[in-house]
Amino acid sequence: MRGQLDELQKKREKLLLGGGLDKIQKQHEKGKLSAWERVLYLLDDDKDFTEVGVFAADGQYKEHGGCPNAGVVVVLGYVKGRLCVIVSNDATVKAGAWFPMTCKKNLRAQEIAMENHIPIIYLVDSAGVYLPMQAEIFPDKEHFGRIFRNNAKISSMGIPQISAIMGSCVAGGAYLPIMSDYALIVEGTGSVFLAGSYLVKSSIGENIDNETLGGADTHCEISGVTDNKFPNDESCLDAIKNIVDKFGSEPTYDYSRIEAQSPEYPMDKLYDYLPEDRLKPYNMVEILKCIVDKDSLEEYKKDYGKTLICALARVDGWAVGIVANQREVVKAKKPGNSTEMQMGGVIYSDSADKAARFIMNCNQQKIPLVFFQDITGFMVGSRAEHGGIIKDGAKMVNAMANSVVPKFTFMVGNSYGAGNYAMCGKAYDPRLIYAWPTAKIAVMSGASAGKTLLQIQEATLKSKNVTLGEEEKSKLLKEIEEQYNEQLSPYYAASRLWVDGVIDPAETRKIISMGIEAASHNTDIGRYNVGVIQT
Repeated sequence: MRGQLDELQKKREKLLLGGGLDKIQKQHEKGKLSAWERVLYLLDDDKDFTEVGVFAADGQYKEHGGCPNAGVVVVLGYVKGRLCVIVSNDATVKAGAWFPMTCKKNLRAQEIAMENHIPIIYLVDSAGVYLPMQAEIFPDKEHFGRIFRNNAKISSMGIPQISAIMGSCVAGGAYLPIMSDYALIVEGTGSVFLAGSYLVKSSIGENIDNETLGGADTHCEISGVTDNKFPNDESCLDAIKNIVDKFGSEPTYDYSRIEAQSPEYPMDKLYDYLPEDRLKPYNMVEILKCIVDKDSLEEYKKDYGKTLICALARVDGWAVGIVANQREVVKAKKPGNSTEMQMGGVIYSDSADKAARFIMNCNQQKIPLVFFQDITGFMVGSRAEHGGIIKDGAKMVNAMANSVVPKFTFMVGNSYGAGNYAMCGKAYDPRLIYAWPTAKIAVMSGASAGKTLLQIQEATLKSKNVTLGEEEKSKLLKEIEEQYNEQLSPYYAASRLWVDGVIDPAETRKIISMGIEAASHNTDIGRYNVGVIQT
């Protein structure tokens, strides 16, 4: 675990440099702060923050020179004591141009603001769409245009939006700051226009420089497009702080919270206890005792459906309902005083049934849900099928999918197949979803997938009258497993925003606490209705 945490820290430190130290220096020479410097200047010194979308685009777009962190920083943090989403374009990465993953990450930031009814601040410094990939970012529903649709929707919801134009703001991207409630601009470096001077020249033959076309003086004194101009980044960011400081308070939903207690065990115990081998058993309760407040864990139906732990607890004082995979092999009592050995990390009919009821309880009692995944899937085989595992699994998925209380998901270890879905994977709208460095995310394990894919390839070759020898089979299996195992990595998932990032387990408490605080700003949680329950 410590080796994996060292790797995580090194990866994060590299991302802080964006496009590199030389490009940050060029920003400074222009009188501009870097993307991260702007964010840190804006945030309150005495408050913590959570990065969202860290490792987005990691390892992607190599043929285009890469796009570290998707060229944009997104954090959930406090400005003048107010919890906000902050989006900061990184001009050291392809001049802040939008790649497909940049768009996806910006949409994720807006989604968080919309779900939780919290203000969103855009620090704009972007050359617009990355033209070589325009077909992958421009026309579809979840592409670039969705950003401005969301600007309009966020405004209609009464959620504050503030934009600071701190560099280029071109073409369609010009609508983002101007559709915000406040549009500020930095003199000399900020500019906003639908078409730059070169395009204006080629389109209508007009000769004009960019500053006259769309600089701070033009838009603050002539067009009225922007509200106020500022001599440098710092004064512009100070103005944002002053604006946020004047926001009136909004009603919040009163999720239960008391004074926080430290966990029973220090995080070092988790680092030492969690096995590196994803097949080895361990007791998930011991992991939870490193995360929840001391003496707050109250298990639900402890002796029934034991491969899933369902428990009420508190995290940083907040009441939560926990659904977590138990990784120990357990004994389950059956009718006739018989027992059945059940494998840890597998959902059986009894555990699915228990979880469905627990999830419904939490919704009725307005308790946020937290899922800890280390799951290989649902039980298979004739005994499970005849016992109605599909029906019971569907009941659990139904109860979870229709939840109206905030949901948060952490991938501790395995996250395979339908188990990912039942334990509130990305498709089921968790407010925040993060992976630990120990996570493995795929349809099935590398070993299982490798053998299956080998059989498929063997059958294909056999149809062409090609037979593989044992040595050739071993070589092919190794190649398949290596490729598949690369896709199992939590960094592969984070790169594609299947999760909001890879974190040190020690950050779990903070993320849950900030997540529930953010969620409390949306008082319209709706009525819980599961529809038709499978019986």
